[in-house]
Amino acid sequence: MNVNVRKAVIIVAILNLTYFLVEFSVALSIGSVSLFADSIDFLEDASINLLIAIALGWNATYRARLGMVLSGILLVPCLATLWMAWGKISAPIPPAPLPLTLTGLGALVINLGCALMLVRYRAHGGSLTRAAFLSARNDAVANIAIIAAGIATAYANSSWPDVIVGLGIAAMNAGASREVWRAAREEHRAANS
Repeated sequence: MNVNVRKAVIIVAILNLTYFLVEFSVALSIGSVSLFADSIDFLEDASINLLIAIALGWNATYRARLGMVLSGILLVPCLATLWMAWGKISAPIPPAPLPLTLTGLGALVINLGCALMLVRYRAHGGSLTRAAFLSARNDAVANIAIIAAGIATAYANSSWPDVIVGLGIAAMNAGASREVWRAAREEHRAANS
């Protein structure tokens, strides 16, 4: 089973790293808070999945400790998004709606594929695979919101839909971080009792 989980998380890591490069480039070129937040999240997901692939053979105590570390890593996109949102609020130029929408659609396809690969393993490996699954699931939800922000930006010619979605992505990552932390602490207690 560990071989199948490891293979799945490595594939997910490669997909996330590849789309990070695409989304980050588009985010910078059109000045999008939501795409910036999501691209940083893709990079964070690639890192998490690589760490999971390495840690799957570790004992329960060490996996639980890594789960606690991963809960902190999940907060990184939150901080990056807040920084980008502050800049966008200072200079509220709306991003180009078509690239925003199409890039969000591409991200949705990648994240749904990753979530489908990970759904059968979400309970295997404890907080580690739970972190990978939650990241992919949350990202798919965020991508739907990015697509909606692109459509709203086209109609309203405002940067606010993009900023609001970016901040929503940050809040969702904070919630996932808390959930992974709780699961990792429970695993740590169980492994040490």
